[in-house]
Amino acid sequence: MKRILLLGCAVLALASNAALANADLAKAKNCLACHSVANKVIGPAFKDVAAKYSGQKDAEAKLVTKVIKGGSGVWGTAVMPANPQVSEAEAHTLVKWVLAQ
Repeated sequence: MKRILLLGCAVLALASNAALANADLAKAKNCLACHSVANKVIGPAFKDVAAKYSGQKDAEAKLVTKVIKGGSGVWGTAVMPANPQVSEAEAHTLVKWVLAQ
């Protein structure tokens, strides 16, 4: 029983660290200059992005492309610039984190 409890605590700690690591990646890649988790800044809040794309099977692929190449028109007139400094692997990590908000 103690082993199961310790294992559960370890899994929660790793999941928490992964969430923080992805927030750190968002900060490092300058995502937080235009977005926040809870509130619209220039671009939409990450929680609003997660809600909009909830249940869409192609959401991750669609958003990874948008992170890397940029886009416009989905959230009004604001333009999301291309982010060539974000690798495809990093974009997948960021998008999975955003969709989990």
